Amino acid sequence: MNAEPLPTEPARVATEPARVATEPVRAEPVRFDTKIAVLLREDLEPWQRLNVTAFLVSGIGPSVPEVIGEPYEDADGTGYLPMFRQPVLVFQGTKETLTAAHARVLSRALPRALFTSDLFTTGNDRDNRAAVRAVPTAELDLVGLAVYGPRNAVDKVLKGARMHP
Repeated sequence: MNAEPLPTEPARVATEPARVATEPVRAEPVRFDTKIAVLLREDLEPWQRLNVTAFLVSGIGPSVPEVIGEPYEDADGTGYLPMFRQPVLVFQGTKETLTAAHARVLSRALPRALFTSDLFTTGNDRDNRAAVRAVPTAELDLVGLAVYGPRNAVDKVLKGARMHP
C-alpha cells in the first residue's frame, strides 16, 4: 500500500509572550447538596457563643464522617488535621426559635447535636451527658443546636432564624 504523505502545516510562531500564572485560578463556587448549620440563642455572651459553637460542631464530624475532608499539609510538608469539607453556617434566634427548630430537627431525624444551659455549669463529658439525660426533651433549656443534612431540610429546620452577625 502506498501511503500518501500527510499535508504539513508551517510551524506556528507565538506572537505573544508566554504568560506566567500569577493570578489564582478562579473556579466556579462549589455548591453542596448538604448543609452544616449551628443555631445559637441570641442572648448568649460572646464567649458562650464561641464555646457552644465549638462543642456543637465537634459532634457532627465523628457522627457523619463524609463531612470531613482530607488532612492539610503546608509547603514544608508539615501536616495538619482534616476539617469539614464545607462551610459551617452560624445562625441565631430567640429561645422560641430554638425550641421550634429542635422539634423540627427531631421530626426529620437529621443528625444533630445540642447544648443546654446546664452544660455551662459542668466541666467534663460525663457530667455533660448526665445533665442532658436528667431533663425531658420538652423541658431542655436549649442554647445551641447543630444540624447536618440536605440543604432544603436544614433550611426548614432553621425557619425563623437569621444569620449570626
